Amino acid sequence: MVDIDRFYEMLNEVCDELPDDFFRELHHGVHLSEDYKPSPYAENGDMVIMGEYSRSGQGNKITIYYGSFARTCGWMTDEQLKDKLREIVRHEFRHHMENLAGMYGADSLEHEDREEIKDMIYARMESKGK
Repeated sequence: MVDIDRFYEMLNEVCDELPDDFFRELHHGVHLSEDYKPSPYAENGDMVIMGEYSRSGQGNKITIYYGSFARTCGWMTDEQLKDKLREIVRHEFRHHMENLAGMYGADSLEHEDREEIKDMIYARMESKGK
């Protein structure tokens, strides 16, 4: 796994690929956290938060969790890691763009994420015979 300084460079490279308009009203930009962040639905580390879009009265921001990448993607080559980082960053930017457009319904990424979590929890329960 690359160190956090190289990961930060990769994050900047991935963000530089995006149009300037994507950063409109992203008041606090893209923040890199050293933290590992398990999902609140995790059991034994089976669900990890790699990135997060947040909106509040203080503004909008995207947080990328280096610790989550280090723990789950440490085996990847630099190129694979950058591709995964790109995937997560674009996912979080889609949340941002949908927020700006006022899109929160059944067609939103937020809805898709909730459904994916439900499916993962259901699959976990099935594997346990519940």
